[in-house]
This record gives sequence, C-alpha cells and structure tokens, in this order.
Amino acid sequence: MALLKNPKYDLKLKYQKVFEIGMILSLFFLIVAFKFYPTFDQETLKLDGPQELVNVEDIVHTKQETAPPPPPKPPIPIEAPSDDVLEDIEIGTTELDENQVVAAPPPPPKEEKAVVEEEPVFFVAVEDQPEPVGGIEAIQSKIVYPEIAKRAGVQGRVFIKAFVNEVGDVVKAEVIKGIGAGCDEAAMDAVMKTKFKPGRQRGKNVKVQVSIPIIFKLQ
Repeated sequence: MALLKNPKYDLKLKYQKVFEIGMILSLFFLIVAFKFYPTFDQETLKLDGPQELVNVEDIVHTKQETAPPPPPKPPIPIEAPSDDVLEDIEIGTTELDENQVVAAPPPPPKEEKAVVEEEPVFFVAVEDQPEPVGGIEAIQSKIVYPEIAKRAGVQGRVFIKAFVNEVGDVVKAEVIKGIGAGCDEAAMDAVMKTKFKPGRQRGKNVKVQVSIPIIFKLQ
C-alpha cells in the first residue's frame, strides 16, 4: 500500500501562495525605494593643472621605388643563306634499287681470351721426399767457393729451397737463409746442376719443394 503525503508538509500545495506573496512584497519595496530614495547631485571633475594640447603629426607613408628592369638583350644576328650557296647544294636520290646486291657486313672481331698459365703446385710433404743422386756430397762437389768469400774468410751454412719436378729436375731454386759474399749464388748454381730422385706420393711421382743445406768451410 502506497504511503500518502501529509498535506501539512506538502510544499507543492503552498508553492503558488508563497510565490504570489513574494512578488507582492518585491513590488512594494521597489515602489518605496523609488519614491523615498534621495537624489544625488552630479559632481564635475576639476583638473588642477593646465591642459596641454598635443599636436599629432600625420605620418607620411614613403613609397619604395623599385629599380627599372634591365634592358632586354639585343638579338643575335643570324646570317641568312645566300642564293649562291643554295644553288650549290645537290640533293641525292632517295629511291631504293631492289636489284642492287648488298654486301654482308663483316663478322665481329673475336675476343681474344687471355690465357692464364697456372703455376704448378709443388707438395711440401710427401711419402718419399726427393733425394739428390749421389747424396749431399754430390751437391757439395759442384760448389765453387767464391774468391771474395775466401779472402774475407766467410764460411757457414746456406739453406736453399729447391723445386723438383716429376722427373727429378730442379726447375727453380730460392735462398732461404744465406751468408753473402757470393756463397748464396754458388749454392743455388750447385743445386740447379744436381739431378734428384723424384718424390713420390701414393706410388706416383709428384712435384715437391725441398730444403737443402749447403756447407761452406775453408780448408
């Protein structure tokens, strides 16, 4: 069951009456205020100091003058062809002769490919190293002791690297460690003149590089 409001405490019932009473009181106080409100005399403001007149000068707007454009470039005179030159020109015929035999163009030049010779590969270590025929004594017997080394008393050991091919010939020799005074060149000549037993790898003759010590000793 809905509860009903008590008319004694319902504000909406008294809203219209309160609004009318408030409007009446507002009008009453407004009329009383306009009727009995004292009037004020207008006061004029007095300036103690003298007034100064300031002359405002008009600012003259200056106009920036632009420079005149440069004169146009004079045209380049072009010489017209004379009648004499035109008469000397001969125009060839443009008709094609169908029966004319045209030679075939020459074939393009063949590019020559540079042949790069690959240096032979020499083994460093193989199953059977090359050995000089007759042993180291055969190389020592071919050495010619340089006179300069004899006079200077130069003696020692020279190490030569020999490149031996499949048939036992020395194709190249290099000095690994020398003593100078012509001994290095003499050792290389002796090695180049010596025949070797070729080196073998897996039962086959191969190219091998081998180091050989050569002794230079004065008697």
